[in-house]
Amino acid sequence: MKREIWIGTLLYFLSTLILFDLLIDFSFSPFFLFWLLLSLVFGYIFSSYMFSLKQNLDENLLHITKEILHELNIPLSTIKANTNLIKRTLSNNQKDLKRLSRIEDASIRLERLYKELVYSIKKEIHPIEKEIFALDLLIQERVENFGLLERNLFELNLSPLTVRVDKIGFEKSIDNLISNAMKYSPKESAIQISLIGEELIIQDFGIGMDETELVRIFERYYQLDSQKHGEGIGLALVKEYCDSEGIMVSINSQKGRGTKVMLDLRKVMV
Repeated sequence: MKREIWIGTLLYFLSTLILFDLLIDFSFSPFFLFWLLLSLVFGYIFSSYMFSLKQNLDENLLHITKEILHELNIPLSTIKANTNLIKRTLSNNQKDLKRLSRIEDASIRLERLYKELVYSIKKEIHPIEKEIFALDLLIQERVENFGLLERNLFELNLSPLTVRVDKIGFEKSIDNLISNAMKYSPKESAIQISLIGEELIIQDFGIGMDETELVRIFERYYQLDSQKHGEGIGLALVKEYCDSEGIMVSINSQKGRGTKVMLDLRKVMV
């Protein structure tokens, strides 16, 4: 905030200096020096006042947002807790278990949206600090998390690599890419994840895309398959994040043969 205040002060000072030069043929007199000092003081006061209003607005928005997110988290936690309890009592009722599974899947998607909303709001209000971490270990952790779903198998080929980026944003991006690979692949199809040299590759062997679909894949709310669950904003968020970090993302795909997503990590390697 102090940096912004001093920038505002400098801009105010320069604008008044230019105006004074246009109106008056000045010389370095005591009056001119007094005017310079006065201009700096007024510029600092004006900038402080304007940025304090913005800071108060951001703090109020953050406070309201935290309250709303807290209220959203309560019913979400209740749904998850109760579905787990009910599942134990319905071990022999396959029809009700299937219905319960749908509720559970919906709560998982809702929780994912909740976490992305929290992250996006925090990122808008306060800059997210970059962290140095082992990317190969993060990928292993996320794959283990998806493995709990007992759906697709994962084939990993990970070399040690340290990067410096917004860790939470990277984690969300990896989750989106792995989730998409699982969503558009048969359950018996393996998903390959490679981290070799300066490139991260996530490849599936699912339904794939043609050239027309590839052109639109990064559009927000675009969905490849309307029959699949999702909000159609995952890849748009991945592209937005990668652009902000200087990570080049590219996608190769063939209809009926699968999709390969490649992330060029040269600019974030440590």
